[in-house]
Amino acid sequence: MSENINPENENVKESAEVQEEISYHAVEKDGRITAIWEMRGRKHLRTIDPRSEEGRHLLGHTDNPEVAQNAQV
Repeated sequence: MSENINPENENVKESAEVQEEISYHAVEKDGRITAIWEMRGRKHLRTIDPRSEEGRHLLGHTDNPEVAQNAQV
């Protein structure tokens, strides 16, 4: 038995992944935010410390957009 591989289906799957937007989810424990998850669709990309400059920016605790651009996590 041989499988037919259609390269067009591969491209459709890849383009669907590219179109999914990045979202951020706050993780709470005992009423405190302990982490921020950066997600693309259902895929976890990275975890951001809410105490970091980027984390504070995402949570709205700073008005300086340069902080988020320059933050290293």
